[in-house]
Amino acid sequence: MLKHEIKICPRCSNTFECKVGDVANCQCNIELSHHTKEFLAKTNYDCLCANCLQHFISLLKVSAKHSFPTQKELLIEGLHFYKENSYWVFTELYHTLRGYCCKNNCRHCVYGFKKEILK
Repeated sequence: MLKHEIKICPRCSNTFECKVGDVANCQCNIELSHHTKEFLAKTNYDCLCANCLQHFISLLKVSAKHSFPTQKELLIEGLHFYKENSYWVFTELYHTLRGYCCKNNCRHCVYGFKKEILK
């Protein structure tokens, strides 16, 4: 029998019941494609709530329709980034298309990277 535990989703901070503790091999009632499992295996997430899993499934479907912009001229505002003051803020889609985490503590990092703040 699987052990059930109450967890806090590392992405959205909601509580949920986890049955496995391994997001790439999730035993919940959400069916994950091989592509989704491969993507989640690249993240730092242990286990995600159903809403966040659904979010990533949708994000990966959208990302399948786009390619990574290899030149600045190919970036589309509102799709790959938005402007905040004088900064460009890259979207979740941009980070997904990139295919890896740059470990720069990006606001919309899809890989679950959280840089420790040095005191």
